[in-house]
Amino acid sequence: MAEKIRAERNRTLTVSESEIPGLERFIFSANDIKNEFVDDCVINADLFDCLDSIPDEYFNLIIIDPPYNLDKDFHGKKFSSMKSDAYEEYLRSWFYKVCDKLATNGTLYMCGDWKCTSSMQRVIEEKLTVINRITWQREKGRGAKSNWKNAMEDIWFAVKNPKDYYFDVESVKMRRKVIAPYKVDGKPKDWEETESGNFRITYPSNFWDDISIPFWSMPENTDHPTQKPEKLYAKLVLASSKPGDKIFDPFLGSGTAAVVANKLGRKYCGVEINREYCLWAVKRLINSISDNTIQGYANGIFWERNSLGDQKKQQVTPKATEKKVKYIDVTPTLFD
Repeated sequence: MAEKIRAERNRTLTVSESEIPGLERFIFSANDIKNEFVDDCVINADLFDCLDSIPDEYFNLIIIDPPYNLDKDFHGKKFSSMKSDAYEEYLRSWFYKVCDKLATNGTLYMCGDWKCTSSMQRVIEEKLTVINRITWQREKGRGAKSNWKNAMEDIWFAVKNPKDYYFDVESVKMRRKVIAPYKVDGKPKDWEETESGNFRITYPSNFWDDISIPFWSMPENTDHPTQKPEKLYAKLVLASSKPGDKIFDPFLGSGTAAVVANKLGRKYCGVEINREYCLWAVKRLINSISDNTIQGYANGIFWERNSLGDQKKQQVTPKATEKKVKYIDVTPTLFD
């Protein structure tokens, strides 16, 4: 297949032929983990061929972005839409075993769209307790002439034990501009006044409108057709895991879950059947060792979309500094 001709400023991650041998050294096979399972690994395999080799009750957090119930070509690996009951059977074929890998006090998130989200809820509730449904604004793609443009996706938030799970709300607060500042005795109430504007640090809701889909000018971007943003996963990782915790993604794709875990000082394991996607994931992981920035997340605070100018101008307050995530200097074992 002919190589794409990209604009000079296009920062989409690619892997050249000369890079492949070096990157392949860091990709595990199903047979590799049968001999010995290790943390911080990208496994190129069919999920069904390696699940039994992954320890049970091992992961503190599982993030799943499975094929939605749509016709989709994942660079040669095609997924076909099906009736809802058949799709639910497909989910059950691997979901139960994936749940076995979750720690007793662990958390699981599953991504879906309007067409498959109800099926996902039914299957998830057969094994776990659903705590909430997050809806995030996926503002990308063309409009539809005879329907409403599909600009939202869901993430199901579920746990094994609703009385014992980890959730750190302080780590996922958002910095928003104050449109109508309110004062008491002439002083700001629950917001701060700065030279670059008025800001409030707010509690997160289950509707997220601050996410930017990866595109050509962002270094995290790849040619994966359904790549999730690092900022999206950073919220899940920070809220539902601690530094050093173990994170599993059974449909790793281009590696976002592993990359975010690595940037935030967590251990990771990802399974991906597409060899090319594994190469992208490993290259992103190598890049994350020298650059652990996450677009839209700075100084321990999540910023509104399209607010880079405010981030650069705004001085970090002592309160925000106290909440800054302390990154652990973790070099993935596969790169030792």
